[in-house]
Amino acid sequence: MTQIDENKKVIFYFDGFNFYNGFKSYSGTNPIWKNYYWIDFIKLCSQFVFPHDGQVLHKVKYFTAPPINVNKRSKQSALFGANKIINNSTFEVINGHYADKFIDCQASCKKQFKVPEEKCTDVNISLGIIEDCLNNDVDIIVLITADSDQVSTVKFIQKKFPKIKIKLYFPPDRKSNELKSLFKQVVYLENHEDKFKNAIMPFEVKNEIKKYTRPMDWKK
Repeated sequence: MTQIDENKKVIFYFDGFNFYNGFKSYSGTNPIWKNYYWIDFIKLCSQFVFPHDGQVLHKVKYFTAPPINVNKRSKQSALFGANKIINNSTFEVINGHYADKFIDCQASCKKQFKVPEEKCTDVNISLGIIEDCLNNDVDIIVLITADSDQVSTVKFIQKKFPKIKIKLYFPPDRKSNELKSLFKQVVYLENHEDKFKNAIMPFEVKNEIKKYTRPMDWKK
């Protein structure tokens, strides 16, 4: 019988902005998916890891930025706080920030408007993946995004770290032909509703210090 000498460390890298907006868009036409906002990310990702092949879920890294809107920020904080209670350091949030972006109105008024734009997430994802590769902390990369800005990152990893396997998962309702062209196959997360359903957290998650509850509008 063949012995497995070493575990293969799997790290999931979530492009949080891309994942959240795809999820929100998909739940608009599939309301049942609102039940899956309150998700245990480690439990979700572990269902895509194959122990029989020596794979071990090493970490889930979620790249995002705290929303400017107070209500949205509170919900995000509850989601991440609950995940950290359940999963400790296996779940990690890497924050960027928002900066003002000025756009010109295309209608007759021609006024300029200020809108918030998420910054640093793309760079943080790239740097996070490269750092883990350099430190030998990852054997299998799972990148969850449909943002073509990550094409350069994927090409770099494929060229410089050929022994490290990289997989691409598209968030619900998000696709990129440019990214897809770099892979033999892609996972479409909307085709795995059963895994999301299995990973719903309890309504209340708490420890001796903190307590988090699912936002009331995060259900069908």
